[in-house]
Amino acid sequence: MPGKKLGKKHFELALKWMPSAITYGSGAGLALLYFTDWKLILQYVPYYRGKFQN
Repeated sequence: MPGKKLGKKHFELALKWMPSAITYGSGAGLALLYFTDWKLILQYVPYYRGKFQN
């Protein structure tokens, strides 16, 4: 409903979903780095660091 304001119930629901949202968001961010092979960030990750050294 477009005219309905967010209340206490909505805030409580958002707080309950926050850990899941952070977990999935972090996983998606790491997957993005992995699949795009973003050197700017991955050069500081120990496992990938050797890949970018010449």
